[in-house]
Amino acid sequence: MLTIKCITENRDEVVRRLAKKRFDGAEIIGKIIALDAARRASQSALEANLTELNRVSKEIGMLMKDGKKAEAEAARAQVAQMKEGNRELEAAKTQSETELHGLLTLVPNLPHESVPEGRGADDNVCEKSGGCMPELPAGALPHWELARKYDLIDFEAGVKIAGAGFPVYKGYGARLQRALINFFLDSAREAGYREIEPPYVVNADSGFGTGNLPDKEGQMYHATADNLYLIPTAEVPVTNLYRDVILNEADLPVRHAAYSACFRREAGSYGKDVRGLNRLHQFNKVEIVCIDRPENSYATLASMVDYVRTLVERLELPWRILRLCGGDMSFTSALTFDFEVFSAAQQRWLEVSSVSNFESYQSNRLKCRYRADDRKIQLCHTLNGSALALPRIVAALLENNQTTDGIRIPEALAPYCGFGWIKES
Repeated sequence: MLTIKCITENRDEVVRRLAKKRFDGAEIIGKIIALDAARRASQSALEANLTELNRVSKEIGMLMKDGKKAEAEAARAQVAQMKEGNRELEAAKTQSETELHGLLTLVPNLPHESVPEGRGADDNVCEKSGGCMPELPAGALPHWELARKYDLIDFEAGVKIAGAGFPVYKGYGARLQRALINFFLDSAREAGYREIEPPYVVNADSGFGTGNLPDKEGQMYHATADNLYLIPTAEVPVTNLYRDVILNEADLPVRHAAYSACFRREAGSYGKDVRGLNRLHQFNKVEIVCIDRPENSYATLASMVDYVRTLVERLELPWRILRLCGGDMSFTSALTFDFEVFSAAQQRWLEVSSVSNFESYQSNRLKCRYRADDRKIQLCHTLNGSALALPRIVAALLENNQTTDGIRIPEALAPYCGFGWIKES
C-alpha cells in the first residue's frame, strides 16, 4: 500500500508511474488527497476543540469557587455543546480514515523506473539467457506422456480424488519431487537463507499484509467456516512473521527459505497451455523471502536473481530471464524478473520463478519497520522469489533429458534422488 506522504507529495509522479501498469490513477489519487485533507481538517478542529474544552472545564471550577453560579452553568452548557461537536468531528475523521484506507488498497504499487512500457507478456524484455538446447531423439514425448510411460504421475487418479489440477505422484515421480525440494532447500541454506516451515493456511490479516487480499481473493481457496485461506505461496506466512514488528538495523537483511505446498484456484484456466504440469491447483515450491533497508533492496534483488540462476544452471536447463513490462506485473510488485526454462518436447518456454522487489508496499500494509542507528523508525523493503516451483521444472527435466534408454537425472540432482536414470520397469 502506498503511503499518504508518497501520494500527497508526488501526485503527478504517482499518476504517471501508475499509467505504466495500465492503471488510470488520476481520479482515485485525487479522491485520496481530498479525503486526507478532510481527515486532517477534522483532526485539527478536534484538537483545537479539545484544547478549548479543557480551558472552559477548568474555568467552571473557578467560577463556582467565586460564587458565579449562573456563569458556571453557562460554561457547562458550552462544554456540553463542545462535546457534541467533538463527537461529530470524531465521526467525520473516522469516516474519512475508513474511506481513505479503502481507496488506498485499490491502488497498485508504483513500478520502478527501469520497468519497460508494455501491455502484456509479449512486451517483456529478455535480460539474459543461457544453457544448451537439448537434442531429443525421434518420437520425443511431452512430459504427460512420459509420466504415463514411466508411471511417474497419475493425473486421472488426481481427478478422481480431488479434481483436475491435483496430480498424484508415484514411485520415481514422488521421489523426484522430494529430491527437488531437498535440493532447493539445501542450496538455499548454503546460500545463507534460514529455513522456515510455515503453516499452509493464513488468516485474512496475513492475506492483506502481503497484498493477496483483497486483490487475489478469487484465486485463493477459502475455508469459510474458520475464515482461513490456503496459501498460494510460502511468501504469505513467511513475510507475515514480521507483521507489526520493528527490527533493529543490525538484524537486516532478513533472509528466509521455506518449502510449502501451494494452492491456487486459477479460475478460468483451460486449454493446451495448462495440460499436464503446466498449471496446477496444488503444487510444491521453495520460496525465498528477504527483508532489507530501502537503500540495499535492489542489490538484494540482484543477488536473489543470481541465486535462482545458479539453480536452473545446476539442473542443466536452458533458461532466460525476463524483465516484466508494466502491463504484465503484479499488483504489488515494483520490479519483477521472471525465469523461464525451455521445455523441448512442447517447444515452449515455461515460467518457473518470479523474483520481485515490493519496496515498501507490503511493509506499509504489514507495519514491518526497522529502527535505524539514529533511532528513527522506517519502513523496510520486502522481496521474494520462487527458488523454485516444481511442476514446470519437472516438466522440463523429463522432456529435455529423455533418451532412447530412459530419462537421465542431472548430475547435481542425482545424489538427492538416489538414482541417475528413470527407466521402464
